Amino acid sequence: MATAKPARTFEDLLVWHKAHRFVLEVYAFTASFPKHETYGLSLQMRRDAVSIPANIAEGFRRRSKPDKARFMNIAEGSVEECRYFLILVKDLYGGTPQRSLQRWKKSVEYPTRMSPPF
Repeated sequence: MATAKPARTFEDLLVWHKAHRFVLEVYAFTASFPKHETYGLSLQMRRDAVSIPANIAEGFRRRSKPDKARFMNIAEGSVEECRYFLILVKDLYGGTPQRSLQRWKKSVEYPTRMSPPF
């Protein structure tokens, strides 16, 4: 049985790639928000989405397991905040195109079960 080579940078982590794709999806999704949400919900969703891969990257370089785990936990918290925003968007703007909502929901699901890279 072949074993995987250890990751040398955060970019070697599958979870980081998925989180990065998620950020791109959030940016695309929030671009269609009403103008008055530019500095409100749209900005907050983007900040929380960016926090996910950023914390994975920062945690990757931490030396101790507890430190690495702390950053992965912060990333997971940001995933949950983004999940809440999906609920809020649906309740506030029920007219959001269903296709975009489904694509965004799918994007939200994949980074939730992150295991630390150690």
